Amino acid sequence: MPKPIVTVILPAKDAAPFIATTLMTLARQFEDTSRLRLIAIDDGSTDETGAQMLHYGEQFDHVQVIANPVPKGLAAARNQGLDRVDTEYFCFVDGDDWMQPGRLDALVETMRQLECDFVRTDHLTVTDTQRKIIRAPHPWRGVVAPARDAILPIDDNSMVDYPYAWAGMFHRRMLDDGLVEFPTGLHTAEDRPWIWRLHLSDASFAVVDAPSILYRRGVSTSLTQVFDRRQLDFIPAFAQAYELVDADRDADLYRPKIVATILAICSHHLFRARAMAAPHRAELRTGLRELLRPIPDDELDGAISRLSDRRRRLLARTVREVRRA
Repeated sequence: MPKPIVTVILPAKDAAPFIATTLMTLARQFEDTSRLRLIAIDDGSTDETGAQMLHYGEQFDHVQVIANPVPKGLAAARNQGLDRVDTEYFCFVDGDDWMQPGRLDALVETMRQLECDFVRTDHLTVTDTQRKIIRAPHPWRGVVAPARDAILPIDDNSMVDYPYAWAGMFHRRMLDDGLVEFPTGLHTAEDRPWIWRLHLSDASFAVVDAPSILYRRGVSTSLTQVFDRRQLDFIPAFAQAYELVDADRDADLYRPKIVATILAICSHHLFRARAMAAPHRAELRTGLRELLRPIPDDELDGAISRLSDRRRRLLARTVREVRRA
């Protein structure tokens, strides 16, 4: 029996309505399913997610199902999978997403040809019966480049604005320096410091074409669909990202980019705040002040001047409060 070449890390919590599709499409990635090793993490589900992992996992020759009695969170569950990677390549998939046949086979072949540390791909969003392709925001396809070269420009989307861990594949050498480990303790936005660490590294990467991964939108249990306290974890997440940039050897070059991103995200959450409970709105404003406080005044002013009028209005009160502090 051939040895597996790709480890797929599949964390899921309460994904029973969808995870059968995820697992069935994983079985269609290689002509020989023994080339795939599956690590499935049932992160404290209260439905049949774990049972379905065990049932559909029987179609794989190399499978390990981990059951967390209580939820550890997406970041910690992904890290559990990373600790068990023993193949040349690895990737992620979430429990409500799925892949077109042959995607992983194609990515392995591409990575062997390019000899880079990781690759990134486009993805398809699925909302009910509608599908939309989301392009990885990089101008070149199939061209190996330093990951750091894909951080800029400041005022347009770049690869640090494309934080989807499942939209690509990684060589196992990326594990050596903890470059793909996720920060724990965050309920949301854990992928933001993760993507910045990845692109601030000296790794090489390429954006490539491949059969699609499909991302299911509008799932009621997704944190993107709720308006509670957990949403506020974007604040410590971006604080971590800012600290990474500020400590980098090219901080002066990349800090305007992270500041622009922080302001855009802050204005987005201030707009959404009307749907939050009053105590959470107050906590949001306090957190935003703390998030903006370390940013030098001239860089904050420069970033604000480039915002739309609507975003400047949303941020005006918070910025005034930062100035007065």
